Amino acid sequence: MKFGLKDKKRIVAVLMAVICMGLSLSFLIRVDFGTDPCSTLNLGIASKLGISFGTWQVIFNGILFLFVIRFDRSQIGWGTLANMILVGYSADFFTWLFDLILPADLFTHLTVRWIVLVPALTVFVFSAAVYMAVELGTAPYDAIVFVISSRIKKIPFRYIRMAWDLAAATIGFLLGSTVGIVTIAMAFALGSVISMVKKKINRFL
Repeated sequence: MKFGLKDKKRIVAVLMAVICMGLSLSFLIRVDFGTDPCSTLNLGIASKLGISFGTWQVIFNGILFLFVIRFDRSQIGWGTLANMILVGYSADFFTWLFDLILPADLFTHLTVRWIVLVPALTVFVFSAAVYMAVELGTAPYDAIVFVISSRIKKIPFRYIRMAWDLAAATIGFLLGSTVGIVTIAMAFALGSVISMVKKKINRFL
């Protein structure tokens, strides 16, 4: 398979995007106002299984990946694999790195948590928008929503997405994950916000 300059730029963009998602996610976990619903679910399961977040992300996405292959292969691309592997392990890496650098009690201060929340959330949303804009495949967690929506056409896509995210967040909460303002905001508004940002950056990509 040959890659042109444009394809290479898109691959670089998606790799940078998923790594930045992991970076921002490591801070969202630290400030403890909740994370995106998918991460909330996976953090809870990983904690109960006693394995790293990144490792469980790969396992979880691998399971969903099988369903996506079976029902809608058009959702799969290089970006799918990058998201499956790099978001979780990037979050693990940056968590380890900042544990070495930052004071242990830094995020016990409420003011610091609020100050860090805004840029971390901004980076996460922007990175997710870039990931979508390059159109190199969909994360298995997101692809499943398209699969369900294609088979339940009477229900609008946004409601299926909200139900999917709320279910993930609820399970994560029951397993001990933090469900906070970030989780709720992402469950109801993440898709719309990312789509808006995506439209603005499409012309650059």
